[in-house]
Amino acid sequence: MSNPGNWKKRLKNGLLGRPLSNDESIHQRLSNPIALAVFASDAMSSVAYAGQEIILVLAVAGTMALKLAWPISLAIASLLILVVLSYRQTIKSYPHGGGSYTVAKENLGVMPSLLTGSSLLVDYVLTVAVSISAGTAAITSAFPVLYPHRVLLALFFLMLLAFANLRGTKESGAIFTFPTYAFIILLAITVGFGIFRYLTIGPAAIRVPAAGEIHAITSNITLFLIARAFSSGCTAMTGVEAIAGGVQAFKEPEWKNARKTLTVMAGILVTLFLGLSWLTVHAGVHPSETDTVISQISRQLYGDGILYYLLSFATMGILVLAANTAYADFPRQASFMAVDGFLPHRFRDLGHRLVFSTGLIVLTVSAAALIVLFHAQTSALIPLYAVGVFTSFTISQIGMIVHHLREREDGWRTGTVFNAVGAVATFAVLLVIAVTKFTSGAWMVLIIIPIIIGIFLYVKHHYNKAEAAATIPPEDVEDEFRDLISKRKNHVVVLAKDFDKRLLVVLRYAKANIAGDIRALHISVDSSASTFRKQWEEYEIDMPLDIVDSPYRQVIDPLLEYIREMRTCGDTVTVVLGEFAPDDSIDAVLHDQTSTYIKWALFKEPKTIVVSVPFVFKD
Repeated sequence: MSNPGNWKKRLKNGLLGRPLSNDESIHQRLSNPIALAVFASDAMSSVAYAGQEIILVLAVAGTMALKLAWPISLAIASLLILVVLSYRQTIKSYPHGGGSYTVAKENLGVMPSLLTGSSLLVDYVLTVAVSISAGTAAITSAFPVLYPHRVLLALFFLMLLAFANLRGTKESGAIFTFPTYAFIILLAITVGFGIFRYLTIGPAAIRVPAAGEIHAITSNITLFLIARAFSSGCTAMTGVEAIAGGVQAFKEPEWKNARKTLTVMAGILVTLFLGLSWLTVHAGVHPSETDTVISQISRQLYGDGILYYLLSFATMGILVLAANTAYADFPRQASFMAVDGFLPHRFRDLGHRLVFSTGLIVLTVSAAALIVLFHAQTSALIPLYAVGVFTSFTISQIGMIVHHLREREDGWRTGTVFNAVGAVATFAVLLVIAVTKFTSGAWMVLIIIPIIIGIFLYVKHHYNKAEAAATIPPEDVEDEFRDLISKRKNHVVVLAKDFDKRLLVVLRYAKANIAGDIRALHISVDSSASTFRKQWEEYEIDMPLDIVDSPYRQVIDPLLEYIREMRTCGDTVTVVLGEFAPDDSIDAVLHDQTSTYIKWALFKEPKTIVVSVPFVFKD
C-alpha cells in the first residue's frame, strides 16, 4: 500500500517549495536592500495614507484648517527621528532581537513586557488590515468600478500575502523588493516633479480642482481638532520598530546591518512624508472617500497617462505589501513570547520553510476578520491604529533609560537624554491618541490588550503547573527512583469490543510485550455478553475475561470504574486498545472515534497508561 501522506507531501512541496533543513537557516538571512523591503514596507506605506488622515480630520474646520497639515507633519517627522535614534540604541544593546518586548522584559519586568508584547501583536494585526484596506482603496480610486467588491479584493490580497510568506522569509522578501522600490522611486519622482512645477510655473500648476462645493469654514479650529489630526498622522510612525524586533533576520554582522537599514528607512520615510505633505497643502487637496491624496496629486501632474496608473499600482503594491512587515514580525514576536511560556509552544516552532507557520496563520485569520468586520474601510480602522505601537514606543524608551543607568556603556548619558525626551514625547502622543480616538474605536484596543495579557498569564500559569508536576525536587530524587524500582504490580487491561482479528492482534501484542497481570475486559452495551463469552471459550484464549454490563450503553464510565477498583496500593493499570489505522481522512470518518474519547478520559487518570495497537487493513 502506498503511503497515504505522499500526495499531501507532494502538494505541499509544490505550493510552498521543498522543505528547508535547519542547516539552511543561515542562507535565509536578508541582505540590507531586501530587508528594507521586508521590514520597512509598513513605515514606507504609511506615507500613502498618513497625510490623508490628517486632512480628513482638519477638513471639518474648512479649507483654512487644511494648511495646518504642514506644521503637524513637521512635528510628526521630528518625533519619528527621535524614536529612530532610540531604536538604533536598542538594536546595538539587544542584537539578538525582540525589540521593545526584550527591552521591557530585561529592564522593567514581566507585566510591562506583556503590555508591550500584547500591544505589538495587536498593532501588527491592525497593520495588515489597514495596509491591505488602504491598498485596495488605491486601486479602487483608479478603477471605481471595483469599489463595491473591495472586501473580496482585500481578502484576495491577504491570501496572496500569506501564501508568499509561507514560502519563506527570503523568498517573500525577493518577491516584494520590486514593488517597494517602485513605489519609493515613483513617489520621489512625483514629489520632486510637483515641487519643481510649483517653483518654476507657480501654484496653479499643481492646484487640484476641488470636488464639489467646499465651505471656507464649517467649525472652529480647536486644540482638540489639531491634536486629533496629529494623532491620525502619527500612523506614519507605525512599523519603525519592526527592524529592532527582527535583527536576527539580517546577514552578519546583524545589528550593524539592522542599524544601517533603519537609518536609510528613516531618511526615505521623512523625505517622502514631508514632501507629500507639502504638496498636499500647496496643491489644495481635499479629502475624498473614493480618491486618495496621492491619486489626486498624481492625476493633476500626469493627467490620466501611464505615470498616473503606474503610481496607482505602485501605491497599491506598497500598501498591500506593507502588511508584510507584520508578517515578518508578528510570528517572530509571538515566538519570543512562546519561548518565555506566554503563548502556546507551537508558536516557537519553525515550519516547512523555516518560518513560524502558526503565527502566520493566526495573523492571517485575525486580519481577515477585521477586514470583513470593518468592510475594508481604512478610515474605520485607523482609529484603532497606533495605540499599540505608541504604548510599545513609550515602554521601550523607559526600559532603555533603565538599561543605560545600569550598564553605563559608552555614550550612556546621551542615550539616557534621548530616551527620556522620547519617552515623554511618545507618552504624550499616546495620551492624545487615547483621548482623541477613544469614542472612534480606540476603546476597543484598550479593552482587548488587557484581555490578551490575561490570556498570556493563563498560558504561563498552565505551563508552570505542568513543569512543577513533571519536575523531581532535588530532595526527593532518591525516593522517586526507589519508587521506580519497587515491586508494585502492573495490571494490564485489554479492552475487547468485538471478537475479530483486531482483538487477536491486541492480545498477541499484550502477551508478548507487556509484563503484568493481563486481563481482558468486554463492556456489554447490548445483549452480546453471552455470545462474546462463548466465542472466548471456544477459541480457548489463555487469559482471564471480565464482562461488565452497561445497560445505558456507556463505555467510558464503566471502564473508569473498573480500573479505579483495580488500581489499589499505588499499582499501575495499563489499558490496551485496538484501533483501525485509517488509510486517509475518509477512512477516519467512517470508523467510530470511541477509542479517541477513551484515551482522552484515561489520560486524566493517575497511574494509568494507555497503549494503542493499530490494526492496518487494505481495501
